[in-house]
Amino acid sequence: MDLYSLMREFADSWALLALVLLFCGIVFWAFRPGSRPLHDDAANVPFRNDSRPARQDMTDVRAQEALK
Repeated sequence: MDLYSLMREFADSWALLALVLLFCGIVFWAFRPGSRPLHDDAANVPFRNDSRPARQDMTDVRAQEALK
């Protein structure tokens, strides 16, 4: 048996099984009980400064430092 056939047989059996188990584990980890608050917090990151915009003077200081 040549190397190609051996690797092909491994990929068709054990590697496929390992990847399916890895995929199922990742899906279970993402949807595990108790993770909803973490996902909600991550989803709301872009909207954290909606109630008040960022201070203008800080952005001016950063812009001036970038020009130096």
